[in-house]
Amino acid sequence: MPVSIEFLRGVLGLIGIACAYMMGRSAAIVRKGRQRPTRMYGWIIRTFLCLGAMAIRHPVDASVIAIWAVAAAAFGIAFWEASREKKQEDLTQLIFPDKE
Repeated sequence: MPVSIEFLRGVLGLIGIACAYMMGRSAAIVRKGRQRPTRMYGWIIRTFLCLGAMAIRHPVDASVIAIWAVAAAAFGIAFWEASREKKQEDLTQLIFPDKE
């Protein structure tokens, strides 16, 4: 039984969204100077290959535009999350309760 082309387009879209998320994280880390830019370039290539492959055999339709918009949102969310400082949680009271 052959696999539907629409199903494969959906799988490529999901992979493209995940790659866009990782591209956003990588861009924020490169901006901080903690990672080499070549890793970010790899995520850029993967993202554009996956999202571009969705529009090769079919015209650009609403589903492709929606997946591109979700990928752009995933990039923005990942960039924002990775660029913020994370608070260190103080678990001292949980690990060592007061002995009174």
